[in-house]
Amino acid sequence: MKILVFSDSHGNTAHMERTVALMRPDQVLHLGDVARDARALARRFPQLPVTWVAGNCDGPGTGDPEQQLLTLEGRRILMTHGHRYQVKLSPYRAILAAREAGARILLFGHTHNPVCFQEGGLWVMNPGSVLGSVSPTCGVILLEGDRTECALVPV
Repeated sequence: MKILVFSDSHGNTAHMERTVALMRPDQVLHLGDVARDARALARRFPQLPVTWVAGNCDGPGTGDPEQQLLTLEGRRILMTHGHRYQVKLSPYRAILAAREAGARILLFGHTHNPVCFQEGGLWVMNPGSVLGSVSPTCGVILLEGDRTECALVPV
């Protein structure tokens, strides 16, 4: 299973649409800012499952969850924008939340700075900003059998 992870699109769906058309993922996850961009992507590719969470720029009352715990191919994935965990200071609180939830993958955005690493069996990924005018990025997760691979890619 190939999963594309986007965050912080801030109104620019063109980068996401191009990347989806090129990479042909099985699933898309959007980590907020702006959740309506994820809804637009879902309308553009109705056959593609798109899951999203709200970010700090989405505002209250959107009805979008601020966090989701998914299970894909037997792996628990914690999705959050990250602002509630103060990830601009450190991903530590978000990592703790992921461990408490029994997640094997933590996904967050908010900082616009891409990071991807594995720590004690937990993959931690911030795909950066797909909006980025200089170097937009996204994340790719491959789930094949017992193998989990996470990587950052330029858009």
